[in-house]
Amino acid sequence: MRPLDAQAIERELSRLGASLGSPLALAAETASTNDDARSAAAAGAPHGAAFLADAQTHGRGRGGRSWHSPPGENLYLSVVLRPRLPASSVAPIALVMGLAVASVVERRLASSERRVAPGDAAEVRLKWPNDVLAGGRKLAGILVEAQLRGDAVSSVIVGVGLNVHTSSFPPELSARATSLALLGVDGVPREVLAAELLQALGDAAAGFEAGRLAPFAADLARMDWLRDRRVEVAGVSGVAAGIDVDGHLLVRGADGVLRAVAAGEVSVSSG
Repeated sequence: MRPLDAQAIERELSRLGASLGSPLALAAETASTNDDARSAAAAGAPHGAAFLADAQTHGRGRGGRSWHSPPGENLYLSVVLRPRLPASSVAPIALVMGLAVASVVERRLASSERRVAPGDAAEVRLKWPNDVLAGGRKLAGILVEAQLRGDAVSSVIVGVGLNVHTSSFPPELSARATSLALLGVDGVPREVLAAELLQALGDAAAGFEAGRLAPFAADLARMDWLRDRRVEVAGVSGVAAGIDVDGHLLVRGADGVLRAVAAGEVSVSSG
């Protein structure tokens, strides 16, 4: 696979009128684009500064888990946001960023020969709080890290790992990961996808800053992969019953009581 071309990304960003992606830094290899963005934010990088790499040596997802980051195959990007938000309101932005990524993937699938139709097993879904799935397999992950200054948000780093060209995964991932190529989306330059992601992230960030989760409620409900599945999270067991206005996962227990979970690792039961 050929390396990413920064100028091609910038041309596409300009064509789309994207609000994010300037300035843009592209590395052949880095430890983690999120670390690059966080360091830059601490040094004063502006809203919209984006950091991409062709490979990551220590790419990570939520909870510090490693993210498969081979060279030349996928997209690894992070962007600096500086939303005007109180610290108490920022957490649900991860869901909105996930929706933005899912929307890009959904459009690409719809325009490909794969032609995913309603009810198709490869439909794109969002698994609370930060995974984009297709056919129940992980296609993309979103890592959001906020830096606070008192009661206000100083910056938010949004990292996205999107599997694009990977055709085979390590054994420990092969049963639960997928890529655009495996879903039949082929021939789309990574530069175009990167620009589409940055445009979608920028639009979603502006929408969240203006209206929190309210503008996204319908899409959250439509894309909620956990809904009606039996789950266990943060010591709460039951059936997932949606996502509330604060971004909490709602779980209805065997006693019929609806409980809201703010954070945690979700286990899904087939029973």
